[in-house]
Amino acid sequence: MSSHAAAGHIDHHHDATTTTGIPHKKLFMWLFLASDCMFFGSLIATHLVYRLHPPVGTPDPRDLFSIELTSGSTFVLLMSSLLMALAVNSIQKGNVETTRKMLLGTIVFGLIFLGGQVYEFNHFVHVGGLTLSNSVFGATFYTLTGTHGTHVAIGVLWLVLMYIRSFKPVDDSAGQGWILRGFFHFLVFAALVVFGMYTLLQLIHAFENGHGFGYYFSHHSLSCFGSLALLGGLIWFAKPRGAVDFGEAQAVDVESMGLYWHFVDIVWIVIFPVVYLLEYVVLP
Repeated sequence: MSSHAAAGHIDHHHDATTTTGIPHKKLFMWLFLASDCMFFGSLIATHLVYRLHPPVGTPDPRDLFSIELTSGSTFVLLMSSLLMALAVNSIQKGNVETTRKMLLGTIVFGLIFLGGQVYEFNHFVHVGGLTLSNSVFGATFYTLTGTHGTHVAIGVLWLVLMYIRSFKPVDDSAGQGWILRGFFHFLVFAALVVFGMYTLLQLIHAFENGHGFGYYFSHHSLSCFGSLALLGGLIWFAKPRGAVDFGEAQAVDVESMGLYWHFVDIVWIVIFPVVYLLEYVVLP
């Protein structure tokens, strides 16, 4: 570790820099986020305008929203931002093991948020009858929150790829061998996400319908055992296998990913009060 890094300063000598002194990757990310900020701004403004003139028959959002669920999802997303910051801090110090743990924590929190959004959308459609096509509110709501959810999903995918990248060995003589193992590592991770989210959502539905855990397990035992098997595979892939080609030199990559993730969290901090809490504000 360099003396600059030890003193708390980030050493970007591994990356080409622009005349501004900012690494190309970070500068590109800032430019992308600036354009994305304007994109979300237009979506939020559209929702605010059309919510003031709901057509006859539009469901009352207060009858649909579950502020408790959305508040919990908001808290989870904010905590994921803390873990992301800790991951950036860890990689700047060359602490790969801690970086991996923080990345995994961020992935889990991001998936919890997405699971909550999937459950919420399903409830709105099947219970509240709110769809993209039957009201202007539904169109603007699903477009705005769905676009944000897509950003979260892209962020989770990026985090997973970065996590798998952290296992690249220093000795890359195998080359193709590591790429193949990384590919299967990703497949196991993706399958665990699908099975895990399906299992969790089915468990929630079972309890909502008044069924106990025994009834749930008897109908979804395959997905439960499949999730456990995939988790075991993920643990096996994470076993130490010698020195890895991942450290301070990749700090700028993790920082760029962190900028994206923090941006997604900040956007939700705006969406939550504007879309959800505003419906409970009673104007004189």
